[in-house]
Amino acid sequence: MRETPRTAVLYSSNSSESKNQTDMGTIRREGPACTGNPQRLYVRDLPVKLHAEWITGFVDGEGCFHVGINRHTDLKCGYQVLPEFTVVQHERDVNLLHQLRTYFGCGVVRTNHGDRWAYRVRGKMDLLHHIVPFFIEHPLKSEKRAEFESFRRVLELMEAGDHLTVSGVEKIRRIAGGMNRGRSR
Repeated sequence: MRETPRTAVLYSSNSSESKNQTDMGTIRREGPACTGNPQRLYVRDLPVKLHAEWITGFVDGEGCFHVGINRHTDLKCGYQVLPEFTVVQHERDVNLLHQLRTYFGCGVVRTNHGDRWAYRVRGKMDLLHHIVPFFIEHPLKSEKRAEFESFRRVLELMEAGDHLTVSGVEKIRRIAGGMNRGRSR
């Protein structure tokens, strides 16, 4: 509600009849670096302890497993395979992305586009030793599980060195081509 001089007097808590505290209903932020929701009362940016089940659900909704294949003339087979795990959030929730980075112990948090930030893990060894084992132990519940399984197969082919041969890149291309395309249910 927009306050005019009349409504400010009408709803003022300075009235002797009011039992409300003087600051009741005001939006306050505590601390100089608060970045939470500006609509909530007395918001504090508190450290969050993430739990595995929560991470699984969050990634089910907000995560992405992607395999890019780029032409690269300096490489023997002519292509570079780029697996990537990403979670994107609005800048107001960048703290969650930093918590994911801390939890997994790898990856980076960087600006994505405009007011969006992304947690990204691109290193093959980080993906094989941190991300894949986590989602094997704590399986995704949605259709994203099939995307993860394809992603995992690509990483296993890369671990075997298949991404260094033309035929191996073709296998990876077929797997990656079926990812994130709205599989039939």
